[in-house]
Amino acid sequence: MEISTETRNGALIAKAEGRIDGANARDFESAVQTAVRDCEGAVIIDCENLSYISSAGLRAILLIAKTLGKRKVKFALCSLSEPIAEIFQISGFDQIISTHSSRDEALAAVDS
Repeated sequence: MEISTETRNGALIAKAEGRIDGANARDFESAVQTAVRDCEGAVIIDCENLSYISSAGLRAILLIAKTLGKRKVKFALCSLSEPIAEIFQISGFDQIISTHSSRDEALAAVDS
């Protein structure tokens, strides 16, 4: 699992690559929480290169969403592959975390 960040249109974009599972979910959460600690704009996690996410990974994303929600920071996910999107749908996470098909769509949604 690798995380890279960039800022675009005032939003912090964290790009997740590889797998997020029980072995690294805490590292993922910690890396993202550190990246967004001082962020005042929206936060988007780009999942284009995410190949797998376990329930531990879902929990990490939920904890990130809760932290950002307390600070009133907009949060979204984008570019989920079909298998990852299906996991979010089955778990109901797509009902509580905004998901978008592309980075541009996510940027437009958090900008409004």
